Amino acid sequence: MVKKDREKKEAIRMRKQGKTYSEILAKIPVAKSTLALWLHGVGLAEKQFQRLTEKKLAGARRGGATKKKQRIERSKRIIDTAQREIGILSERELFLIGTIIYWAEGAKEKSYRPGQGIDFINMDSRMIRLFLSWLIEICKVPNNMIGFETYLHTSHAHRIEDIKKYWSRTTGFPINRFSIVRFKKHIPKETVRKNTGENYYGSLRIKVSRSSTLVRKIAGWTQGIVKSI
Repeated sequence: MVKKDREKKEAIRMRKQGKTYSEILAKIPVAKSTLALWLHGVGLAEKQFQRLTEKKLAGARRGGATKKKQRIERSKRIIDTAQREIGILSERELFLIGTIIYWAEGAKEKSYRPGQGIDFINMDSRMIRLFLSWLIEICKVPNNMIGFETYLHTSHAHRIEDIKKYWSRTTGFPINRFSIVRFKKHIPKETVRKNTGENYYGSLRIKVSRSSTLVRKIAGWTQGIVKSI
């Protein structure tokens, strides 16, 4: 009984110092329910309360960091496995993929706008590379028929030369093919944009001269895909 009294007094003393239950139990090995009973009603000074709060926050941050690391590792495993499932694309697979990409993102011929040529715009460099591969390898479009226009927010006008170099590296075309730049007015109060840092390179528009026949073929390929489903 004397031992229990000593342990209780020590537990109360440690609690008033701002120690956590875990820290107290590490030194006084009693049941947690017993410790809770002993410490019921034990007040904490502001300094001790602040210590407990900071330890809880630190613990939460450690737990959050661990969960984030686990999520990143789990995501990487999923992505790596999925990537291996694709393997090497056949020519026909690339043909179908490019057709679907243009169906989703490219300009189409309309009754009120006949003669529409290839007109495709995107800001994802991977999408741009894939579409160009499709144009050149599958559709056999000569390089000299392919033109580029860059669309940028005016807030990035000072980076224009770096952005031209970026799209030149992305596409494999010489930098002098990226002389046309269209600026979009940036209105911060009306839009909340996250792609505003140094990794922003605008959007690249790809146009092909004398390509209305190809646009009509794509329309037919698209109809064929839909019909086969």
